[in-house]
Amino acid sequence: MAKRDYYEVLEVHKNASETEIKKAYRKLALKCHPDKNPGDKQSEDRFKELSEAYTVLSDGQKRALYDQYGHAGVDQQGGGFSSGGFGSAPFEDIFGDIFGGGSRRGGGRRGDDLRYNLTISFEEAAFGLETKIQVPRHQPCETCKGSGAKPGTHAETCRTCSGNGQVRFQQGFFSMTRTCPDCNGEGKKISEPCKDCRGSGLTRGQKTLSLKIPAGVESGIRLKMNGEGDPGSKGGPPGDLYVVITVKDHPIFQREGNELICEIPISFPQASLGCELEVPTLEGKVKLKVPAGTQSGKIFKLSGKGIPVLQGYGRGDELVVVRVETPTSLTTRQKELLSEFAKEAGEDIHPMGKGFIDKVKELFG
Repeated sequence: MAKRDYYEVLEVHKNASETEIKKAYRKLALKCHPDKNPGDKQSEDRFKELSEAYTVLSDGQKRALYDQYGHAGVDQQGGGFSSGGFGSAPFEDIFGDIFGGGSRRGGGRRGDDLRYNLTISFEEAAFGLETKIQVPRHQPCETCKGSGAKPGTHAETCRTCSGNGQVRFQQGFFSMTRTCPDCNGEGKKISEPCKDCRGSGLTRGQKTLSLKIPAGVESGIRLKMNGEGDPGSKGGPPGDLYVVITVKDHPIFQREGNELICEIPISFPQASLGCELEVPTLEGKVKLKVPAGTQSGKIFKLSGKGIPVLQGYGRGDELVVVRVETPTSLTTRQKELLSEFAKEAGEDIHPMGKGFIDKVKELFG
């Protein structure tokens, strides 16, 4: 049976780049890899055809010969598919991280990342703090010192894989590797496991950590503590710890970015005649002069009294919003005085309302 064109096999055009050829081979080969299709002769033949095409087209010299002379050019140069299996390039480069190539044997597994939820006050979020947290996590077993074996014993080299953690087997034309079924890739077996950790080498515990929270944090911000997650296995690195911040609401202040919002109620006489108020800030009270004739909703700015810029310089402002309160429970005398005031003031009592009425008259006649 005549061989198919290698470019047709990989489903690429003849001007395809090396990257495009590698990408096409990886995509197609993964679908029909013998590990995913055990006992399927058609998939095995298809994988062989793909690998042969890739062996030629991924090599600049062989590809040039193939482009000039076709299959005859590479067959004469010994350019057909090598039976070396996955132990040699280019196949380990492509499949090593998926099918457990030799380059990964004996490698330690990284520990799990952990999350710790921390609730802090509004003021602590604004100005930062240094605190200590107790993080539940795994730690090396004190009884067996992390070995997983009963004290006085030790783990023995797995006889099935000779300590490699993987076993090699033949499947038709190919030589492949898989995780050792006896030691689960550890390379060692524990005949007498530690009773406290049941052979895992780890126990559940807590660790106290010092944490510095910068000024200006908000709810939802994550602080990363490198290497403070669960420990790795087989000598692998530990995971990281992520501290997720939740900021409590404040009874007086609201936050918008780096600005602080504070609403202050004032009476009608105060708004009409003007007054001086004591306004709360995060650092105590300050005096604020309210001019006569101030309308409800008027905003006054206290520069530099807001939230510090996170990991930056300066602070936002505090915005004081005044709300004029309308009295609801009036005495008889108060009602008489307000009535006299209304008669005396006439329309001047509500200049904004007068302007609105004038606009309505202009629109509707």
